Amino acid sequence: MTADQPEPLSESESDHEGTRAQPDLATWSQSVASWRREVHALYAEVRDASDPAAAHAGWVRARTMLFDQHPASPRQPGQSLRHAPYDPAYRFLVPLQPAEPTTWEPNTGTDGVVPFERAGRLTVPGLGGLDVWWLGSYGNGLFVPLRDTTSGRTTYGAGRYLIDTVKGADLGREDDAWVVDLNFVYNPSCAYDPRWACPLAPAGNRLTADVPVGELVGT
Repeated sequence: MTADQPEPLSESESDHEGTRAQPDLATWSQSVASWRREVHALYAEVRDASDPAAAHAGWVRARTMLFDQHPASPRQPGQSLRHAPYDPAYRFLVPLQPAEPTTWEPNTGTDGVVPFERAGRLTVPGLGGLDVWWLGSYGNGLFVPLRDTTSGRTTYGAGRYLIDTVKGADLGREDDAWVVDLNFVYNPSCAYDPRWACPLAPAGNRLTADVPVGELVGT
């Protein structure tokens, strides 16, 4: 590729949030490490909050600040985040159900094929089911992407992310049930910068209903 079209970088290389240029490894790695600390701290606040709507408002403010100001942001000139208002109807407590083992192997750019193993399935009332994927190749964590019928209309066409525990995006559990709050779904970095290659929702993570909440199409 030419200098104007850099080779895509994988989400795994960038901790799911990367910088458009790497002036030097020390600067880049410090920026990404700082981003990761901020995201982990933000989700810890969300899990500790007693009011989900207030937690969501804080999450939106913090994400917007990171997106606008952090050196590891995928933001390009003129872009900004947009989020739907909080709707408690899209917050659920859902047990993790067993699912037949299978492997999903998306190609994530310079990392090549990254294998995920299905760890279970979450059934969201009135909306459908979402596979829960285990990433064992680095970090060891759970990953839940999703695509719904708003994709390509009011939300990012390739889908959004709900849970990514390697990167700190974890809404927690209450007793034996997972907190599945769809108000917190967010766009991957490739929604803003095409140089990032993101693992996107496979067939088992595609809902046949609208999820009109969460992060919307940016500007």
